[in-house]
Amino acid sequence: MIRRWKISFMGLSVLVLTIASVTASTAQTKPPPVIGREVAIADHLRDGEEFMVPLPELLAHGQELFAANWTSQEGAGRPLSKGTGAMLSDSDNPLTFPRNFNRISGPDANSCAGCHNAPFGIAGGGGDIVANVFVLGQRFDFVTFDLADYLRTKGMVDESGAERTIQTLANNRATLGMFGAGYIEMLARQMTADLQAIRDTVAVGQYKPLFTKGVSFGILGRRADGAWDTARVEGLPAPSLLTTGATDPPSLLIRPFHQAGAVVSLRQFSINAFVQHHGIEAEERFGVGSDPDGDGFVNEMTRADVTAVSIYQATLAVPGRVIPNDPLIEQAVWQGEQLFTTIGCAVCHMPTLPLENNGWLFSEPNPYNPSGNLQPNGVAPLVVDLTDERLPSPRLQPQNGVVLVPAFTDLKLHDITSGPDDPNGEPLDMNQPLGSPGFFAGNRHFLTRKLWGVANEPPYFHHGLYTTMREAVLAHAGEALTTRQRFAGLTDYEQDTVIEFLKSLQVLPPRTEALVVDELGQPRAWPP
Repeated sequence: MIRRWKISFMGLSVLVLTIASVTASTAQTKPPPVIGREVAIADHLRDGEEFMVPLPELLAHGQELFAANWTSQEGAGRPLSKGTGAMLSDSDNPLTFPRNFNRISGPDANSCAGCHNAPFGIAGGGGDIVANVFVLGQRFDFVTFDLADYLRTKGMVDESGAERTIQTLANNRATLGMFGAGYIEMLARQMTADLQAIRDTVAVGQYKPLFTKGVSFGILGRRADGAWDTARVEGLPAPSLLTTGATDPPSLLIRPFHQAGAVVSLRQFSINAFVQHHGIEAEERFGVGSDPDGDGFVNEMTRADVTAVSIYQATLAVPGRVIPNDPLIEQAVWQGEQLFTTIGCAVCHMPTLPLENNGWLFSEPNPYNPSGNLQPNGVAPLVVDLTDERLPSPRLQPQNGVVLVPAFTDLKLHDITSGPDDPNGEPLDMNQPLGSPGFFAGNRHFLTRKLWGVANEPPYFHHGLYTTMREAVLAHAGEALTTRQRFAGLTDYEQDTVIEFLKSLQVLPPRTEALVVDELGQPRAWPP
């Protein structure tokens, strides 16, 4: 069964009546309230209900889960487990008060929306520097930086026995907005399918270019003995290149989430985040009726819940453009937009990527989900049309059978640092096995930042340590060095026009219909 959420305007009144009927029926069968109970989510969706409730109700539940301030009366916290899901290194020191929250190793937040809320307070947006996350800190029990806390991955000593500091224990990352995330996931799925189709035509002794949607991912080959050669593949994380021999081809998976390209889907991202940040365990990963974190609660997030919160994020509005009605600014934006391409920024920050073949029909689950996340085997997909005008606006619409996604990215990993000593690099590589030499070698490869919405979602760069977009532009090195030098070689006015162009790329206020508006929110034509 495939459930597609696309209803005509004429059917909307029927939908409203259906919602009212469902609500009334629920009210009649609802058990009496538990006096004195303190929970954020009083009623969870039962598995299967995600196919039965109307789309607006499913999205409302997803938003409720995303904005929930979880409490200890519904499973918040993880007394006996790390944020990775593994057991504590020291089970005699559980994460109970006063060790129930830890800013670095987690749990570190009550709510997803506590960090994801900018701009306009939208649940699902970006976050200030205060909302930065310490990626990989969750592999520790409870970070203390106590020299006497010598047990490995307990308080400050890592897997190798080395003492860690705040700068080297984890990767400090900015909180990004999830706007337009459904389109991004679908682009990654289509690009992965393209790369795998090319892979499957490579014969022994052959080498073929990997090319999809105008993006080159290098060259894949097979040696004379049939072994796969990925040495010339570009822009994919290490797990996507793994192969154990001739009968085990690399997956070539594009992983569009996490700034180092580590996560395949919104579903995987959400399950990871709920356990790391809140101690809320999804039954599809941790088991139905099980309580591995020892907090006394089971089935803290149902399969249907995870679907709802994933669909909520997938259907968030897409960013647009704000171009004031001022001739001087208009001229600057237009000139900066052209210079952005001329100096080479658009080579990686590609202005649009095409979604074809009904790629705007977002489905759960993602067919590329790894183990521990819901997979399509024997599970009916739930499909939502991302172009449905009842979803939060603005929305993208197909033209001639194609949706052009103006995200300004190539969904490819690039080294944008000047080398191992560049402070823009990271101390740990999340795409390598925990505790391995590669893990401790650090990371200098980052997904090309999606620039749609960038102007009103500061701070900037993967770490959020730059307060202006100009600082972020001038920090580019490595593969982006030539482009950075071209920017530096522009006149002061020309540089200012590029910044003015970037300032036009904004998340628009809720209920804005047009993709391009003026300073008053009124639609306007662009380009001039």
